[in-house]
Amino acid sequence: MTAGINTIIYPVKDLARAKALFGALLGAEPYADEPYYVGYKDAGQDVGLDPNGHAKGMTGPVPYWHVADIRASYAALLEAGAESLQDVHDVGGGRLIASVKDADGNLVGLLQDPTG
Repeated sequence: MTAGINTIIYPVKDLARAKALFGALLGAEPYADEPYYVGYKDAGQDVGLDPNGHAKGMTGPVPYWHVADIRASYAALLEAGAESLQDVHDVGGGRLIASVKDADGNLVGLLQDPTG
């Protein structure tokens, strides 16, 4: 079960230029502004900029499906034929992410926020 796609991460090569572009698009300052990640919130969406995304195999924006049990969802995708790109791991504060590639090369991200 998912809560839908509430996060999208863009791999970027020039973080400063990407921040200028997304700041202009969203008309907002980032809520997170670190050398390894810049995040914006807009209309209930998280929009992230990852300067290391290309090195992680991201070829374009990755939608992240918010799920209740990331390990079960990740295992189900692998069993259904997806290829692992990133195993489940904590990106800080208990937030877990993982990503896979489907048979057509599309990237699918999974995200589980900490409970309680």
